Amino acid sequence: MKGKHVILIVCLLSLKLTFSQNTYDIVFPKKGENEKCRTCFEIFNQKPEDVEFSITRKGDIVYFQVNDINWFNRLFENSGDGLAVDIVPKNKYSCLKNSLPVNEIRGTLLKPIYSKLLKKNLELKGETNYQVELGKIPKELLNEDLEFNILFLSNRNLCRYYIIYDLKSYDWDLLDMGMYLDELTFTPKQIKSSDDQSFLVKNKSLKFIIPFNKNQTTFSKTDIKPIYDSLKLTDFNIKTINIKAYASIEGIVKRNMVLQEQRANSIVQALQSFQNPTIETYVTSSENWVEFFNDIEGTKYEYLKPLTKNEVRDKIAGSVSKQMEPILKNHRKAVVELELVRKDKYKSFSSDDLITKFNTLIKKKNIEEAKDVQNSIFERLKGKPEELKLLNKMSIPKEQAFIDILNKNEAFKFMTDFTYALIVYTELKELEKLAPNNAAIKYNLSTLKLKLWHWNALNINREDLNTQIFSLEKYGVAQTEISRMLVNSHIILSELFSGEGDFASKDNSVAFVNSNYKKFKLSNNDYLNLAQYLNKYGNPTMAVDLLDGKARTIDIDEDLLFYYLNLSLIDEKLIEDKGYRTIMLNAINMNKARFCKLFNSVDSGGVTFQLLENQFLRKTYCENCNN
Repeated sequence: MKGKHVILIVCLLSLKLTFSQNTYDIVFPKKGENEKCRTCFEIFNQKPEDVEFSITRKGDIVYFQVNDINWFNRLFENSGDGLAVDIVPKNKYSCLKNSLPVNEIRGTLLKPIYSKLLKKNLELKGETNYQVELGKIPKELLNEDLEFNILFLSNRNLCRYYIIYDLKSYDWDLLDMGMYLDELTFTPKQIKSSDDQSFLVKNKSLKFIIPFNKNQTTFSKTDIKPIYDSLKLTDFNIKTINIKAYASIEGIVKRNMVLQEQRANSIVQALQSFQNPTIETYVTSSENWVEFFNDIEGTKYEYLKPLTKNEVRDKIAGSVSKQMEPILKNHRKAVVELELVRKDKYKSFSSDDLITKFNTLIKKKNIEEAKDVQNSIFERLKGKPEELKLLNKMSIPKEQAFIDILNKNEAFKFMTDFTYALIVYTELKELEKLAPNNAAIKYNLSTLKLKLWHWNALNINREDLNTQIFSLEKYGVAQTEISRMLVNSHIILSELFSGEGDFASKDNSVAFVNSNYKKFKLSNNDYLNLAQYLNKYGNPTMAVDLLDGKARTIDIDEDLLFYYLNLSLIDEKLIEDKGYRTIMLNAINMNKARFCKLFNSVDSGGVTFQLLENQFLRKTYCENCNN
């Protein structure tokens, strides 16, 4: 899923400020003096969503940019209405400093510019963007890593102090309902990229955990055989192995890392012994601080939670670590993820030969072998929507005997290229006449109807759709999948009710979604879609609650974990919860560089380094990112 960046602008109100620098003629209202800013507040509250403003820098000059001159003129109507810029350098947050000063302007304040000069110097840049100069960056700051906060003034009173956060955003959709082919097949989209939107007809992934005994470094084929057999890999080869190996936190860090890499590579070698094709392998290792802090909560060792890693090691050295062995033994493990590819006995066939083979088998009514060939054809077309026309060469009579093969072809078209949705829906309606009790067709029709409704491509009677979804149970569709469809229907209704201004009904649909998503298993992409939905139509607390527990597990998808951080880092109450450090350590274990980059300047790809104003975040950052 490709990420795109949005600028979230956060206002700090009721500032308690003291000053060691020139604040010019700006008046800083005391708490409760909101009346002085009432007009400014109203203008911001009425700001259309498409009105955008920002600070830009060109050389040593700082500019304010806005795309709506009418809103600009309303904001700066009176002579005392104006703008000022607070220039904040990253070196303010150096980890070499024991503490940060509090209750002060964060950086260097430029002289305010008021209404008359703002309007006089405002220039049109491009078709709709306007900009006005706000001042020069002091020479001593020119080579520093800088961010620019905006002060909005009303009658010389500070009414809005804005920090710009660059938060990553993602497209979102309904929860994945999959389509029935041979079985229910889902679309394993990746969160971080839109380049891999294809689903796996023949491939699948499996994730499991292998525990380690203390000081154990090798695994034999005999050790791994029960796992291999339980995965039923006789019809599959392992394409890739991704292993995240974890050591318990006692002992020497370097030794722990070596031990984990030895264990992980030993697992790879044991699995490779079962097949000839070479397995691509990816191995990372880290100490299991996440489960350590999770597991000591509520025990006599809970006093260790606020300590630094080195302080924890010192405290548990020797006899204490021996006493903690019942806890520590559970932390030595590997999270192993396998991507599997089905063995293809038609791999050497050309596409034309496959079509010929398939059509011959259909004439002979050899259905089962025809399905195998059909799967091989699908494999050739996977991720290639422009080649779907090859399916037109498959000669399949529209007879009940071939209903499963016909259904698979239609489902495959839709999953490969969503633009076929309405065509496939129409074709499946015709197939339903041939096989009115076929569960796969019934399910696929319901899925497509929800999708087409969501895309405003089909008029839907809500009561009829609900009846259709509930009726799937009598055709053998699992209750979990019915619940998933009902949640999706309420996601769609939330959007419709919100657009109609029926917020009571919207809230009822949100409540239904929030109460029912636990009834079925969520993929990583489902978690992402649901979190974004709850954040938009419910409230951020719902989204945080959805992801909070998963964010504390070592097998969470990396991109989902960083989305959670993206969602929560600017919530001061949340980040000071005693469990939040565990979540940050989880992110550090997965991708330390990515975590540390969150605290870069906006221009350097970070959220903002001003997150380090928070002492709790700064402590974690300095412990792990201060190289």
